[in-house]
Amino acid sequence: MKWSAKELDMYVQAKEFVDTALIPLVPLSFGEHMTQSGSNNEFITILSLEIEKQMKGRMLLMPTYHYLSDEEEKLHMIKRWTKKLETNNFKHVFYLTSDIEWKKYEKELEQHLIWIPSIPLENLENTQARDMVNQQVSQIRDIFTFYWKS
Repeated sequence: MKWSAKELDMYVQAKEFVDTALIPLVPLSFGEHMTQSGSNNEFITILSLEIEKQMKGRMLLMPTYHYLSDEEEKLHMIKRWTKKLETNNFKHVFYLTSDIEWKKYEKELEQHLIWIPSIPLENLENTQARDMVNQQVSQIRDIFTFYWKS
């Protein structure tokens, strides 16, 4: 379920079945890294939406957390989001990002970080991009399943 009025109404009706939240984490950069930042945003957004589509009914896709790449408060903010989700009965919180910087905070996050290198989709044909995204979603789905079983 997406973070939209219609789908949040559905969530309220079925929240006892929705125990997982997915938070996309996307850095914003300006200057020479601006194009890469846009590419990462596009990749994580498409990947998140596809994951949500396949996991509808079990997962709530949170709004993307955008932050400045050199922002120091990002870990604190994500921890606050996570605590709020946990107090609202989300057993599993997953963070999805292409920003390697999050790996150094992985132990502090207290939930599940999925780091995946960004694929520059703008250089691919539509069918190639769709196939690559579907491959990634399949692998990420296995990660969710692992944690749901444990």
